[in-house]
Amino acid sequence: MSKHFQLNGNYVRYEFSEFGGKFTPVNYDMPIPTGSEVLLKVDFCGVCHSDVHVHEGYYGLGQGRKLDLGERGIKLPVTLGHEVVGTVVSMGEEVKEVSVGQQKLIYPWIGCGECSVCQRGEENLCTKPGSLGVFKPGGYSEYILVPHQRYLESLGSLNPANASLLACSGLTTFSAIKKIQPVHNEEFVVVIGCGGLGQLAIKTLVLSGIENVIAVDVSEEKREIAKSSGAKSAFDPRDEKIVEVVTEAGKGNCIAVLDFVGNDQTMEFGLGVLRKGGKFVAVGLHGGEIRYPIPFLVTKAISIIGSYTGTLGEMKELVEFANKHDLVNIPVEIRPLEQAESAVEDLSAGRVPGRIILKNG
Repeated sequence: MSKHFQLNGNYVRYEFSEFGGKFTPVNYDMPIPTGSEVLLKVDFCGVCHSDVHVHEGYYGLGQGRKLDLGERGIKLPVTLGHEVVGTVVSMGEEVKEVSVGQQKLIYPWIGCGECSVCQRGEENLCTKPGSLGVFKPGGYSEYILVPHQRYLESLGSLNPANASLLACSGLTTFSAIKKIQPVHNEEFVVVIGCGGLGQLAIKTLVLSGIENVIAVDVSEEKREIAKSSGAKSAFDPRDEKIVEVVTEAGKGNCIAVLDFVGNDQTMEFGLGVLRKGGKFVAVGLHGGEIRYPIPFLVTKAISIIGSYTGTLGEMKELVEFANKHDLVNIPVEIRPLEQAESAVEDLSAGRVPGRIILKNG
């Protein structure tokens, strides 16, 4: 099949030119891929909490302090969107393994490709990132340019809309769960935050054979969804005795906590329910500080682990896992690409029980 589908004229990106600003549809000339590049028409793009943070332009550090994302290398204007499934429409002369018309999941966490971190296969941790939807134009767009075919993964039998979530939501939870394994049958895992990521985490844990899952969320609706996803019990963290309640529910054997919220309160609670030798994995970025007595850290042999997205290899594992199991069947709402701004606003305001997926065309 030809390496090119005839493309003419312009395409639209939905971008903002100042942090916290309005999303504007902007016309761009259609790119012509060269070398190893691949151009795809965006079919579906998930809306992620990372999009909210990048749009706001900062992460909260606690005590009123902020980490300015502009100072961290994110240049305006920004076209968000890193959970993308698209269809190949054109490619450079070096591309040999993909064809026009193929639908692919895009790995967005692209590094420099040259440093020791990238050479280890951990491009998501590169200090010179080129992540799509963050440092490079992402999927809130009609078309997206990917620098190399290795970042494209076949979907298998997956629903293409829901499969877009695997590029970040699913990958982030999958990588975090790998950091706590092995988990024995009598041990418990606590999941804090039962939105889209938390729901995927619970399903992944249960499908992996880890059945003792305790969910924690302020929303009664999300607690019910968590139980339907496989959690044995679900609790409201506003309970004054929440540490005691969850410790009792876990029979004093909570080996791991996955925190998909990431603030002062969730950190304090999560560390409070861990048994000796337990692992606290921080995933959420709502912001704050860690305050924990060093003697407890040492004498309880607690591990505090940060987990940021996942590797390309892990995404390939995840796609294979998702094809074997009913993983991405979580509550989703499909909205047209033109509603990207309201989707980010609704997610920021907590009005989304599962995930929003934008559809192009």
